[in-house]
Amino acid sequence: MGGSDESTGAADHRATPGMLNAIAGFVDLVDILRRECPWDAEQTHASLRSHLLEEAHEVLEALDGLDEATGEGIGHVCEELGDLLFQVVFHARIAAESDRFDLGDVARGIHDKLHHRHPHVFGPGEGSGKPATDQVLADWDRIKREEKGRESVLDGIPATLPALARAAKTVRRAASVDLSPEPPVEGPADEAGLGEALLDLVVWAREAGLDPEEALRGAVARLGDRVRAAEAG
Repeated sequence: MGGSDESTGAADHRATPGMLNAIAGFVDLVDILRRECPWDAEQTHASLRSHLLEEAHEVLEALDGLDEATGEGIGHVCEELGDLLFQVVFHARIAAESDRFDLGDVARGIHDKLHHRHPHVFGPGEGSGKPATDQVLADWDRIKREEKGRESVLDGIPATLPALARAAKTVRRAASVDLSPEPPVEGPADEAGLGEALLDLVVWAREAGLDPEEALRGAVARLGDRVRAAEAG
């Protein structure tokens, strides 16, 4: 393992020659498969959509089975991340064939984006103390909005997200500009209690003949309308 960082006590996990060699070897392997395997040669960005989604879900399933305290299940997480990495490298390989972008462009793009969106780490005031997490998230949303020329904090939330994930993103974005709804006076005290409360609502909706997914989508849409109206002033 790498040495320790004296300022944080964290291990140094910067790129090593072994890591870079492994990545280069994998990129070369994908290149060979693209040229010599009939199935790989036939794939397009569009045909890989379902595979990308499936691999992402398998990573999430592996994370569900991970015990972070003991490390049990970490090998499965590593394996599934490899399958997901294949999708990233494969898409980059396909794009490189028409000189659109390659894996280096992907890496440079996300490197520059993360550097720009972490002014508390890389800006002039780095080392002057860590800001609160809420402030970091608010700054992230503001910088992202400025980068993309978005008119609303809600722009860019994927419409295809499941309703609960979309609701969480919408509430967080709204909170970054002080437009989030007030929380209920009482609620579950922990994740287990919250899970049971959500499950109870799903059961209640089923008995009432209501679609909880569509009901939540409607509520999120109405919240979005209120946020956009407030932003328009």
